Amino acid sequence: MPPTRYAIYYAPPKGARWAQFGASWLGWDMLGGVEAAHPDLPLDISAITETPRKYGLHGTIKPPFKLAAEQTEAELRRACEALAGRLGPIRLDGLHLARLGAFLALRPDGAEEAIRALAATVVRTLDPFRAPADPAELERRRAANLTTEQEANLVTWGYPYVMDAFRFHITLTSRLPKRDLAEIEAILGTHLVPLLPRPFHITDLALVGEAADGRFHLLHRYTLSG
Repeated sequence: MPPTRYAIYYAPPKGARWAQFGASWLGWDMLGGVEAAHPDLPLDISAITETPRKYGLHGTIKPPFKLAAEQTEAELRRACEALAGRLGPIRLDGLHLARLGAFLALRPDGAEEAIRALAATVVRTLDPFRAPADPAELERRRAANLTTEQEANLVTWGYPYVMDAFRFHITLTSRLPKRDLAEIEAILGTHLVPLLPRPFHITDLALVGEAADGRFHLLHRYTLSG
């Protein structure tokens, strides 16, 4: 069956130690399309990672979308290949563990203008492949008390946190009570942070698809060669 939704991700390089730990932490290896055993740590990792698990370890570039009725996956793949051929790779100083509201994520070190510009170009260029969001989805997004800018993004691009509202991040946990974050942060600081890359390179775009089981799988990588 074809995917129910598609997205464009930053997908970590296969074989990188930090990516292997991250896939195990989440319990889902998006690159291989298989479940991964959680690391043996004194935490209920399955509960902590329930929300991000199905997406896999990734950084969103273009958020998940249903394919427009007049488009095909083959056309989307060709557009991704052409776009990646016009865009160059990105080098950032590194990654660090951060709190984003009530969840933990990896965030880039240093200036983010290049990754922000890349994401905006991908969102804009591939938007003709996105089916319009249905009213229920729009109302669900609006429940987050969007800013004027985020509302405009939702109407135009189908998602609030794009363009100038975009913040590249790699989600590691569900939303959690504040009292729990410090313990989880400390454990990740011991086991994951020493593995994080310095510098951090983005060298390709990953086209991913959501399968019938609700989990995302890597479909293809497109090298940034512009």
